[in-house]
Amino acid sequence: MLSGMILKKRFQFLFLPAIIILALTGCSSGDIGSAVKAGRKPVIEPDYTDVTIPPNVAPMNFCIREDGSTFRITANSESSGYQIKINSRSGKVRFPGRSWKKLIKNSTGGKIEFRIFSFTNDNNPPQEYEPFVMNVSADPIDPWLAYRLIFPGYYSWSNIKIVQRSIESFEEKEIFNNQIMDKNCANCHSFNRNRADRFMIHIRGSLGGTYVVRDGKISRVDPKIDAMPGGATYPSWHPDGRFIAFSSNQVRQSFYSIPEKSIEVFDLVSSLIIYDTETNETISITDSDTTKYLQTFPSWSADGRYLYFCRAMQKISGDNPELEQIKDTHYDLVRKPFNPETRSFGATEVVFNASVIKKSVSFPRISPDGMYLIFTLADYGTFPIWHREADLYMINLENGKTDKMNINSEETESYHTWSENGKWLVFSSRRLDGRSGRPYFAHIDSSGNQAKEFVLPQKDPSLYSRMLESFNIPEFVNGKMMVTPRDLAAASKQAVIKAKSGNTSETDVKETEAKKDAGIKANERPIHE
Repeated sequence: MLSGMILKKRFQFLFLPAIIILALTGCSSGDIGSAVKAGRKPVIEPDYTDVTIPPNVAPMNFCIREDGSTFRITANSESSGYQIKINSRSGKVRFPGRSWKKLIKNSTGGKIEFRIFSFTNDNNPPQEYEPFVMNVSADPIDPWLAYRLIFPGYYSWSNIKIVQRSIESFEEKEIFNNQIMDKNCANCHSFNRNRADRFMIHIRGSLGGTYVVRDGKISRVDPKIDAMPGGATYPSWHPDGRFIAFSSNQVRQSFYSIPEKSIEVFDLVSSLIIYDTETNETISITDSDTTKYLQTFPSWSADGRYLYFCRAMQKISGDNPELEQIKDTHYDLVRKPFNPETRSFGATEVVFNASVIKKSVSFPRISPDGMYLIFTLADYGTFPIWHREADLYMINLENGKTDKMNINSEETESYHTWSENGKWLVFSSRRLDGRSGRPYFAHIDSSGNQAKEFVLPQKDPSLYSRMLESFNIPEFVNGKMMVTPRDLAAASKQAVIKAKSGNTSETDVKETEAKKDAGIKANERPIHE
């Protein structure tokens, strides 16, 4: 009796895998040799057809958006012949981690070819779609990405996280969670040359301050001095790690009742500063030009000898200007030479005169080799994330040639940063739904050529279709950050270290007078603070 039960269980154990295999492979006749040619490539989401990927990227999972009860997928290394075979009833394609790593390792510098067959439950032959490829670059990408997860909105920040996500796998780790910090808002996370051990996060609210992380130590500082029109925002680390450039902005938001423009974010006044992390001094960056300018989005050159930024003539007056007045504000791309030994700046030079063509520049970012600069170009104003027409442009800094990049879409492209080796760009795009920003990556070779871009892969490839949060301010990181939300919460108990002025008293007076001339009240609180 007992031996019979064992034999029966053994038979069930052997028979069960056979049923599973038949269910997965016995679609119609199961003979792909009789497949009918579809005459086109399959529709997949995300669109990973013909993209260029790094050799250390997580599995490029996707969903097949075609009719069928079962799908058969093969991913084949064209150079080595190594192959992954997957069957899927749902249309979701998830590659096993180890097999995927072996596949891209065997395909580095070459291609992976994907073939997809769809089967139905009737006796019709399967359908074969045209193959597509993924090009595997020999250039690795930074292993981590940091971003702020926030719902696309205006004033609400009841639930904000800053997250680091492994680009090489699907590991995710929180850096900041405002649920354990009095629901304070956090923004403007920034890294010194992509370093995981040297970065800063700006927090505003009851636990406000600029939290600077250097070699595992967290300092809570306040770079604001009396001469500044607002708090310190839009940071950029000097390459040597000593200085952080900020703009100081009085920001306003206006809401409109027209379908194509519901909100506009603009500056009433803005100026530039640098914060010296060694001396705890803030230096206002002044200009001998008597024309009143708005100055924002500082960005250091690769060698630290120039500070690039965006500058517009001061045309807005009053707290609630008309949309037409904001539309008349256009920012040019300019730069100032910088001497780090004396902490002094030279005269302003125009790099790209956008105002002449009635356009506006934001977010200048220089490649690590100093050859290229990428910026966002919109029709007007200073905050392009709400502008559908905003696109990315590239300047060759050796010859000044400026071109619209081929990685743009019909929706907004905005914030962007370079990888440590200068071969990859990450940028924020709203192209998937027109609402939420998603991080896209594009390979850029030494000649400035851009390969087809791809969105950050997810373990569940349908995630983007149901996720509302935006991946805000995507930044490359060269390693795993060891700071946790609890570490920042502990640092919030420190007394804020107030910066000293590094300017002469005469300069401070000029800056204070400029703030008063702009109509800013002494006790007015900008939304960035």
